[in-house]
Amino acid sequence: MLLIKNIGTLQTPVGSFKHGGQMQGENVKLHNAAILVENGLIKAITEGGRLPEGCENAEVIDAQGLLVTPGLIDCHTHMVFGGYRQGEIPLKLRGASYLDILRAGGGILDTVGKTRAASEDELYEKTKAFLDEMLSFGVTTAESKSGYGLDLENELKQLRVNKRLRETHKMDLVSTFLGAHAIPEEYKGMADAYIDLLCDVVLPAVKEQNLADFVDVFCEDSVFDVHQSEKMLKAGQALGLRARIHADEIEEIGGAVLSGEVGAISAEHLIATGEKGMASMAKGGVIADLLPCTSLYLNKTFAPARRMIELGIPVAIASDFNPGSCPSLNLQLAMTMGYIKYRMTPEEVLTAVTINAACSCGLEEKIGTLEVGKQADIVLWNAPDMEMLVYRMGSNLVKTVIKKGEIV
Repeated sequence: MLLIKNIGTLQTPVGSFKHGGQMQGENVKLHNAAILVENGLIKAITEGGRLPEGCENAEVIDAQGLLVTPGLIDCHTHMVFGGYRQGEIPLKLRGASYLDILRAGGGILDTVGKTRAASEDELYEKTKAFLDEMLSFGVTTAESKSGYGLDLENELKQLRVNKRLRETHKMDLVSTFLGAHAIPEEYKGMADAYIDLLCDVVLPAVKEQNLADFVDVFCEDSVFDVHQSEKMLKAGQALGLRARIHADEIEEIGGAVLSGEVGAISAEHLIATGEKGMASMAKGGVIADLLPCTSLYLNKTFAPARRMIELGIPVAIASDFNPGSCPSLNLQLAMTMGYIKYRMTPEEVLTAVTINAACSCGLEEKIGTLEVGKQADIVLWNAPDMEMLVYRMGSNLVKTVIKKGEIV
């Protein structure tokens, strides 16, 4: 049993559902609060200096008047990869775009070669270190995509790393099959044939080995068009995987529209999304997983988060940690970018990295809020309030992380 007392402000969204529109900015704030944890779950929450009943024998953490929130959830990452891509920076400085580098065989395809060359154990140890670092930043749950194998053997290898980490690491991890991340060199000019391979051979193996919760596709100019993306997502859905989609990151080719039409749980990136795409997302109840650090790193514009909130679209914020377009796993930095560049309030930002991110991961009944009966994923911050947390750009303000009721 664990008691956290003298909480200056306990701030959390409430409810196990997507928070869109006005609700995006609605947080409960309890002052001089306490949380009692037992068997990994939140047993009681009090405020006004009162302590929960039955806490006499609990281990005690004195929060010393600081801010306490739910554990953060990073709902979009590409953390299982071989090598790095720091050599692309000079190309970008000379004016090469993301798609220029990809078309020349760099970018994702460069990482594919390095990931194929790496052993499963090497990828496991490297990704484990990333999860340890994430946990130190207050992230207690993350999504992890494949997509750097682009063939049967190596896609399964990446997903087995996810499965091993889910079984061994303190963090909760959800796994996404993203075999349709790029067109591999051996299928250059044959995108349709590659989609057939994924649908007919790789997806059934992923399902048979229970390696993924979601199916994803990179719907983008020079990658996969709307028709190919729809085929990929529907094939995954037919096998019981929930759909998510990389949509309108560089060009608006219809990915956001497709997300609403196929009932995707989330559409991700959305830098170039316009009114038609947002209308489809709103109608379909699709979560917008926004990735502000990618916009920063690619020197792109930022997704229209304020307009999305106006339309009632639930907004989540994630890191997009990957070796090319966002080599940062600091979700606190992404929160600050959401505050400054998306013009979201601190309350909206907290909702974006807790309950809406939990919904994006399909875990809203378990995590994402501080409520009795929820899993005790809790962060104590070296900050008095959310305003300070999103203000201190780039700093790690974590004081203590609690995962499933245990101090980590």
